[in-house]
Amino acid sequence: MPKAYEQIADDLRRSIREGERKPGDRLPSETKLAEHYRRSVPTVRDALRLLREEGLIEKEHGRGNFVRRSRTMARRTNLRHQWEKDRAREPVEERAQTGATEHDTGLELDDLVFYASYRDVTADKDIADAMGVPEGTALLERTYRTRYAAESAPFNLVTSYLVREMIEANPDLLDENNEPWPGGSQNQLYTVGIELDRVEERVTARPPTPEEAEELDLPPGTAVLVLRKISYDVDDRVADLSDIVLPGDRTELLFTTPLERW
Repeated sequence: MPKAYEQIADDLRRSIREGERKPGDRLPSETKLAEHYRRSVPTVRDALRLLREEGLIEKEHGRGNFVRRSRTMARRTNLRHQWEKDRAREPVEERAQTGATEHDTGLELDDLVFYASYRDVTADKDIADAMGVPEGTALLERTYRTRYAAESAPFNLVTSYLVREMIEANPDLLDENNEPWPGGSQNQLYTVGIELDRVEERVTARPPTPEEAEELDLPPGTAVLVLRKISYDVDDRVADLSDIVLPGDRTELLFTTPLERW
């Protein structure tokens, strides 16, 4: 026999899934729900907690509980890297028409809010080993956040590292005010004579940190995908290392491997 709070959760869950309660609808107050179900307020709170853990509702402090709005999905495919390379040498007018986020989400440029921040750092052991450079090497650290204007959470959390010596011939690459850069990183590297040869991506999953869960607006219990992308140039040097945290509830990774014919 289900417990009382589970029965309440079952009924509310059914009303959400059958469309009686729409995304963004506010649920009755805890007191009203307690009266409706003839149960105590603590029992109702347990039911609501269960639905929040499932990601069906969300609580806004001072306003109440709301049916959770679905977030925009992003499909990240490994074919995006060749798409980016094909555009790297196009005129700026062509490159400015669309970027990687629009490619992944199907949104338009005007739908997006973009943020970039640059700072000078030195390579710690982890980054140095991954990039094949000595510890203490001067790097440019770039932080990116892009979100759908109708939503509050970004699609992912991106931290990128470039070896400063490899890019400083073009001072424009050191200025965050030039972002968003038409054509992205591959065009930026092209301006200093760097062509990418391959991109390696390693993906793991883990629980989010409290800071990640808050910034990505994750339902309780949702994992994040952690992607480390390392881009090698034609001289086998690491040209760019990016650590990307992706929300597990609205990211699809699609890998397509072309096979040579016999």
